[in-house]
Amino acid sequence: MKLARDSTAWISLPIFAAAATAALGSWYATALALVGSLFILFFHRDPDRSPQGDGMLSPADGRVIQASRDGITIFMGPCDVHVQRAPLDGLVKKTEHRKGGHAPAFLSAASKNQQNRIEIETTEGDIELKQITGTLVREIICYVSAGDRVLRGERIGMIRFGSRVEVTFPKSYELLIRTGDKVRAGETVIAVKRLCSS
Repeated sequence: MKLARDSTAWISLPIFAAAATAALGSWYATALALVGSLFILFFHRDPDRSPQGDGMLSPADGRVIQASRDGITIFMGPCDVHVQRAPLDGLVKKTEHRKGGHAPAFLSAASKNQQNRIEIETTEGDIELKQITGTLVREIICYVSAGDRVLRGERIGMIRFGSRVEVTFPKSYELLIRTGDKVRAGETVIAVKRLCSS
């Protein structure tokens, strides 16, 4: 199983705890630590993905909780992969970390939570992707920086535990997804370029 970047410390802690409690003869605590280890491993998985079709890809796994011309919001539950991917080819214009609250990620108030913003210049116009934390660990990891070129479906970051991703799309694109849809980062096409009327 492939694991997300920068996850070694998180994975090592529960394994070390399991070894320590086993050495002390506390089998109940060891069992709990092993369960914790399995959860941490599962949470930090980072499967390879192959972009499907043409158009703008989902930047995150999860359920769409808002879809409009203003943008798309995806809530990532504990069973979703928490690695984000570039929706389109482009140039990273800037990244910006903003402090904020810690509302549950599925609430609309979470739009003002602590977040990292990634602005990407594409051939169809700029898009903005927001990595937003939830109520738990609140750690955002960004793999890219200003000046980097990204490819559609490329890994660009990760958010640990409860979280959401918001993304805008070029004006020339139209949505293919609706509120309630399940999407997969780097695979699900969420918007396509609108055909010009003749």
